[in-house]
Amino acid sequence: MEFLLERGRSRDREALFEALVGVVAVPLHRYLSRRTDPGSVDDVLAETMVVLWRRLEDVPELGAGRPVDPAGVLPWCYGVARGCLANARRAEGRRQRLVDRLTRVARPAASWPGAAESGDGELDHALRKLSPLDREVLLLWAWEELAPREIAEAMGTTPNAVSIRLHRAKKKLAAMLERKNAEMAGQMPGEGHGRSDR
Repeated sequence: MEFLLERGRSRDREALFEALVGVVAVPLHRYLSRRTDPGSVDDVLAETMVVLWRRLEDVPELGAGRPVDPAGVLPWCYGVARGCLANARRAEGRRQRLVDRLTRVARPAASWPGAAESGDGELDHALRKLSPLDREVLLLWAWEELAPREIAEAMGTTPNAVSIRLHRAKKKLAAMLERKNAEMAGQMPGEGHGRSDR
C-alpha cells in the first residue's frame, strides 16, 4: 500500500515538473542565450532543470492541482538559471586558466563573459563599461521585461536595492550614449545646449 502511495506521489511530482518546464523552458533558454555562447546554452539549461527538479518544492506559487503562473514562478527560476550560469562560468574559468597555464597562451579579452551582443555597437560598448551587477539588472529589466520586484527575486536582493541600481544604471547608460553621440556629431559634451561662448 505504501509503495502505491509513493508511486502516486512520484507521478504527481513528475506532472508538476512537466507543467513547470512547459512554462519556463523557452524564457530560460532565451535568458541564457542572451548571456552565454550558443554552445553552452543547452548545458546550462539542462543544469538549471536538474536544480528545478531537485528544488521543486521550493518554487514559489507552484502547487499540484493549479495551473502554473509564469509571473509567479519565472523570477525564482531566473535566479536558479543565473546561479547555474555563474557556476558554469567559474568552471570554464578554471578550465581556461589550466589550459592557459599548460599552453602559456593568453586568452583574448571578451566584451563580457559569454555576452550576446545587441547588434548596436554603441550600445554594446556602453554596456561593457557598466559594472556586471548594473548590466545584469538593466538586462533583466530590458531584455527579460522583469519588474524590480521580480529582478530582486532573481538576484536574491531587495526590490528597493534593485530600483536604486536600475535607476543609476539607466542614468549611466544614457550619459554614455549621449556623450558618444555628441562626440560622433563633432560636439563636445555640454556644447550646443543654449550656452553662449562669447
